[in-house]
Amino acid sequence: MPRLNVILLDKLDEDTYRYVLWADVPVARQSFYADTNKSSVWKDATAQDDANLQGGSVVEKLDSVHMPHNHTLVQLETELQTRWGFYQSSVTANNPWSVYGTQWNGALWSVAGVV
Repeated sequence: MPRLNVILLDKLDEDTYRYVLWADVPVARQSFYADTNKSSVWKDATAQDDANLQGGSVVEKLDSVHMPHNHTLVQLETELQTRWGFYQSSVTANNPWSVYGTQWNGALWSVAGVV
């Protein structure tokens, strides 16, 4: 489980913000997300945060959002929480490895896959 879900990074202009989302990866798919060279774009990520990204238990997305002029902090927070919810749902639901390892030996198929 990620320690944090949303991290604001900076303002690109008066109404545009860069942010990072961290989402939990289902256990069976973590090896596909694992990469020992990964580190967070957030400079204040802890060693454990980076270890979670490297191990594939957490995945990171860098993005930006443009808010309506004269927006409030609450509106920004609400928008980012909504975006995190969609991102987490997407990571959980999207499984391109559902047939990973399925094989054919010339006569029979051996069905495999990752949950």
